[in-house]
Amino acid sequence: MHPPLDRPHPDCQVEINNLQHCHATTSKLKFWGCNEVKFALDKCLKEEKQRLLAEMNRDYQAKRAAEEDVYQKALGQDVSFEEYLKQDKDFNNAMNERRKREGTI
Repeated sequence: MHPPLDRPHPDCQVEINNLQHCHATTSKLKFWGCNEVKFALDKCLKEEKQRLLAEMNRDYQAKRAAEEDVYQKALGQDVSFEEYLKQDKDFNNAMNERRKREGTI
């Protein structure tokens, strides 16, 4: 199954045109008549999606850090939750006891 082909897919326009042409010219009774063309389109759409995701997630760490800063300022705290847990003696003692029970220490 592929996404709607009516929205622009500039990387895959040739494959889309080939599939539409195949559907228009191939008999509907021939179930597998356009499989090779569809496989090429699926491959192209997958590569396009991977490229777009890589582009969107390029600055992920910086965005995440900025969100964390804003969140901490909104809470009025200077320490993140992870840092707070590292400093919490009761939590660390409980985790050490759990590790001892599980045999991971």
